[in-house]
Amino acid sequence: MTSFDPSPTLGVWRALIALGVVFIMLATTGWTAVHHRRDGGAPLKVALAAWGEDRLEGRPLPDPLTAPDRLTRFFASLEPGQLTRLARRHPLVIGNMNGAPLALRYRANRTSLDAARRAESRRVHDDRLSPEGQRQAELRMQRYRALTRPDRHILAFDPTGSGRIAEVLGDLARARRVSVVVPGVDTTLGSFESARRAHSTPLGMARALYRAERSASPATRTAVIAWADYTAPDGLGVEAATGIRARHGAVRLNAMLRGLPDRARVALYCHSYGSVLCGIAAPSLPSRVTDIAVAGSPGMRAGHASQLRTRARIWAMRDGDDWIEGVPHLEVGGIGHGADPVSPAFGARLLSANGANGHTGYFEPGTGSLSNLAEIGVGAYLGLECADGDDGCRSGLDSAGADQHA
Repeated sequence: MTSFDPSPTLGVWRALIALGVVFIMLATTGWTAVHHRRDGGAPLKVALAAWGEDRLEGRPLPDPLTAPDRLTRFFASLEPGQLTRLARRHPLVIGNMNGAPLALRYRANRTSLDAARRAESRRVHDDRLSPEGQRQAELRMQRYRALTRPDRHILAFDPTGSGRIAEVLGDLARARRVSVVVPGVDTTLGSFESARRAHSTPLGMARALYRAERSASPATRTAVIAWADYTAPDGLGVEAATGIRARHGAVRLNAMLRGLPDRARVALYCHSYGSVLCGIAAPSLPSRVTDIAVAGSPGMRAGHASQLRTRARIWAMRDGDDWIEGVPHLEVGGIGHGADPVSPAFGARLLSANGANGHTGYFEPGTGSLSNLAEIGVGAYLGLECADGDDGCRSGLDSAGADQHA
């Protein structure tokens, strides 16, 4: 007679109970309230309407949501003077248009940021605002001023609501390898960079990764994108426990990737809730995406790596002191994000996070976690340190990352 082993069933029930307790706590403390961001007049929406009404030499302008390759052909057909006029008349549209020339997007976004800076400068001295309102306007003015420095290359900028932004480090037009940092909850234009949290903000993570890649392989032409161009959840509430924000973000991420220069291989670095977004985006990723590395992940909306339906290699790491380990790894009625990516049963290649020191420490300089992420970025796969201390995560790969059994 075969005895019944209740442990798997008990494990599921314990996880469900834990999930219920988490959301009861969140609900009673107010965390689960939906935070409606004000659109501040939706400047991008207004700009898109003006674009739709405009004409170039009597011809209507293309739909900004057209496939990036078609937009690339449209811009390639224009004379320099026509490009300049479009960027001057519609900077907010051009600056966010996947398929537009990179230099034109950088120029357009600098124009949009400068206009936003001037608007906030006027608000600083607006007596109709409260002192706190004036202080917030001062902070935004300083933020926009910093972003307009000549050495910064802004790939996307939208001041609507809490804001969206993406910045390029390195020469994206000539890069052979491109790394994209996809951050998690509480990502806004205001939290994009911070001197106090130098390596845990989207830009801080990207800067640390770029420096580590340059150090790991100076001869490799690399670029890193700090991609905060989606509306992330506010805090650890209902939005963070569902895939709603991630689904919208996945569409935006895929559109951006399809507008990148064709020659570059791309690696995604998805932190915390950003890994939910990357998991949802995975089936639609362009073939140039060769690697998806997740750190501190609550799940990728999949039960197994194969369910992501992508040819990209899936890498996962988690520090032993990361609080995300205590989050129930399951999905019930749209709540939760599925299996734990660092569980051997998930099927990801498991990387060491040595030295990461918690949920926000994966990109700290000098850590084994950052070293591993940089090695992926430059394609030095045989130099990776696996989580189990052996060569399991490198199994089947040659020095260029090619699958030896493909």
